[in-house]
Order: sequence, then C-alpha cells, then structure tokens
Amino acid sequence: MNKKEIIRNGEGENYNYSQDHCFIKLSSNRTNGELCFVEDTLKPGFYLARHHHKIMTEVFYVLEGEVELIFDDETIVAKPGDTITVPPDVWHAARCEKGGKMLSIFKNGQFDLYLEKLSTLTDEDFANEGLMKSISQEFDIYE
Repeated sequence: MNKKEIIRNGEGENYNYSQDHCFIKLSSNRTNGELCFVEDTLKPGFYLARHHHKIMTEVFYVLEGEVELIFDDETIVAKPGDTITVPPDVWHAARCEKGGKMLSIFKNGQFDLYLEKLSTLTDEDFANEGLMKSISQEFDIYE
C-alpha cells in the first residue's frame, strides 16, 4: 500500500480479551509481514505464558504501569519509558499485576493476524490444546 494511514488514540483494529485490550496501530498487512505495532492495555492480573519465537523479534515499550518480563536467567521490571527487546529463540513470559499499557512491536511477525485469528475462535476451540498449539506455531509462537 502506498498510502499514508493515521490511526488516532482509541482507534485501530480492536481486540478485547479477558486479560488485555489490544489496538492494532500498524498492521503487518501494510509492511509485507515485516512489522506490526500493537497498543496493549494489560488488565490487572495479566499473565502471558513462557514462550519463544523462531523468527520474530519482539519489542516491549512500556507506557503505563509496571510489566514484569520473565526470562530464564532474570526477571526485569519494566516501567514507563523502558524498552525491552527480545530476539528470536529467547524464552520469555510477562506479568502485570496491577494493569498497565505498552506498545508491542513485532519485527518479522504477524502478531496482529494472530490476534485476528483468536477473535474468531469459540470457547471449545480455546479448550482444544492441539488446535491452539497449531495456531500458535502458525504465527511463530512456541511454548
């Protein structure tokens, strides 16, 4: 696409899940799958299970609150203005006890399309471990 796009505050593809509320600020569809930005409002008690990516680089930029990023060798408490870059093949998890907000940037990943896929699933689909594993791996998420 050769056209500028402006996405205002509170706008973008909108995915409101039990643990977080995401707005897609830059779709991977606009960058040939090379880049996407997700504004992520983390609800109190947010927890993202331990996983890694084989291709994707993930960058967390904390906007509000405190986000714990848990690695095999250390845990980092990221505060507003902090940036944590997680290259491929680094196992990580995330926790946000009190809620917060961050911008997640995905290089060589289509995390926005993963969120879109999740929004079409039923409770039965989410309970199907094999299905969820295959969907995650389709989008370079390995547990």
